Amino acid sequence: MSQPIVNRVAQSPLKVIDLMEYHSKGPRSVVDVAQWLEQGFILREKSYRVQLDAFDWSVYQNHFVAIQCTTDAILPSWALLLVQSKLIGVAQQAIIGTLDDLEKILFTQQLLRLDLSPYQDAPVIVKGCSEKEIPQSAYALLLDRLQSVAKKISFGEACSAVPIWMRNK
Repeated sequence: MSQPIVNRVAQSPLKVIDLMEYHSKGPRSVVDVAQWLEQGFILREKSYRVQLDAFDWSVYQNHFVAIQCTTDAILPSWALLLVQSKLIGVAQQAIIGTLDDLEKILFTQQLLRLDLSPYQDAPVIVKGCSEKEIPQSAYALLLDRLQSVAKKISFGEACSAVPIWMRNK
């Protein structure tokens, strides 16, 4: 007689968190301010402002945007802030920094809004594999937040989870 196949993981109190569920959806773009600098290095305020005013910012509609300068130009803080001001109301979000910085900020925002009540006193597995790269800072923030509520935290998959933390009895 054959026994029915039982999914013991689904029947267990184990909670699985996949950080890809907290990946903000939308295109990512970089705005390099060097394109508006003379020879990529020299900021002339009047021509810089004229170029920014003439630029079609709608190309970044609903994008997540990282604003940076890819040359070694020494810029006043307002130069990058001026670009960011042009993206307000156009982009979903704009930050001054790299695409990596942008991803860290987006994950941080999502994880700070995470409702922890489903993980109260539960064993939790933080899924290790994902289709896109997840910043290590996202895993660290999740671990930090989960330790206040979870009973046990592991990393990986249910079949091969690596224990990370367990509440003292």
